[in-house]
Amino acid sequence: MYGVKGGVSSAYSGVMLYTTHVLDAAIQTVNEIHKDTPVDFGMSLGDACNNTQYNELRWYIDVLDGKAIRPSSGSHAGEDSFDFQKPYKAAGLDRTIPWYQTLGNHDHFFIGFLPQNEYSRQTLVGRDIINMGNVFADPRGMDSRGFYMGAIDGGTPYGDVIGVGPEKNFASPPQVRAADPDRRSLSRQEWMKEFFATSSAPLGHGFSQSNVDNDFACYSFEPKSNIPIKVIAFDNTQREDDTNNPQSLGYGHASLDQKRYDWLVNELDRGQAEDKLMIITAHIPIGVEPWPSMMGWNPAAPVTEKQFIAKLQEYPNLILFAAGHRHGNTVTAFPSPDPTRPELGFWQVETASLRDFPQQLRLFEIVRNSDETISIRATNVDPVVKEGTPAAKSRAYAIGAQQIFNNAMPYLPTGAYNAELVVPLTPRMRSKLRNAGTAVGD
Repeated sequence: MYGVKGGVSSAYSGVMLYTTHVLDAAIQTVNEIHKDTPVDFGMSLGDACNNTQYNELRWYIDVLDGKAIRPSSGSHAGEDSFDFQKPYKAAGLDRTIPWYQTLGNHDHFFIGFLPQNEYSRQTLVGRDIINMGNVFADPRGMDSRGFYMGAIDGGTPYGDVIGVGPEKNFASPPQVRAADPDRRSLSRQEWMKEFFATSSAPLGHGFSQSNVDNDFACYSFEPKSNIPIKVIAFDNTQREDDTNNPQSLGYGHASLDQKRYDWLVNELDRGQAEDKLMIITAHIPIGVEPWPSMMGWNPAAPVTEKQFIAKLQEYPNLILFAAGHRHGNTVTAFPSPDPTRPELGFWQVETASLRDFPQQLRLFEIVRNSDETISIRATNVDPVVKEGTPAAKSRAYAIGAQQIFNNAMPYLPTGAYNAELVVPLTPRMRSKLRNAGTAVGD
């Protein structure tokens, strides 16, 4: 089991049992903030699923929609006895807050970095526990065998991991309690299509029917008609047909093909010409970990990371690149390559995950200052949990997992980083905002 033996808490820790509960607590927290300081929109930075599964995505969307949640699968064992299995009613995001979605690597790859094949798809909906080899070293990847990866048994008080170990230790394949068609793996197009089955706004949560039809998970929107800000939701995950370096440990890297690169350049060109301040939201951060890190850029990508960053630094109105993926709160400056034009620099802000300590979300405030600069206030927010609830237990487990796994992360012991990030405006933007009397944000 990679989570324990590999020392990766995001692959397995007790937090997994309470994923929907801590999301529900986070949504309730956002709703409370919204009562005092209105939130213009929400942005999810990807990995709505852990393992491409339909039931995982439905839990996620249904929590945001405020639906009844049955956080179990198969035989639904333990739902009458154990808190993490019991059905409950989610609070739902305040209906006046629109929310938008970005594609993550876990949303369309098996455990986030392997393309699904027929064996894995059939195993997910069946009873047998998946049998895999060392996918990090075996060139056969998903076709390698030799080790049963285990499964969580929801019919036990602490979600015991069952059926894990070398193939030779089992006379027959170990099994889960029951098969379940709702555990089926979704393709990228099927994944995007699910965001149209929602009761919260907007329909599709950023994705259009064209995105689904063309299997293209990039789009842009302007959250406020009276504020010159454009958000570019960008898919920078690898594709299933991506050219991949065999030494790069799977498909969990950032990567760009020419089609997405050209689309982004067109969006940036248009936003710059229209005098819009621009924010890029993507799942995987850039410029933080070099290859061969699993968090780095695919070295076989048609567009290199250096080329990509250099292109972004051509747009003075690009102020922020927001990303997730690494489960940590960090801020990285990309200074202007031209000291005489500081406005060509931009900030990258990474957000944590509810899956790992510190289990936080980010609040962004974008404010125009009197000195003709823009401030981006990035504040970490803890989900507020009531004592004795499943969400409170999740928070305790996250702390315990951090102590056991000792995950390397900046800004310990809290793992939080709040900042006010200042961006200079071009003379043209200063004049435009001054003449319009526009407050960029509150």
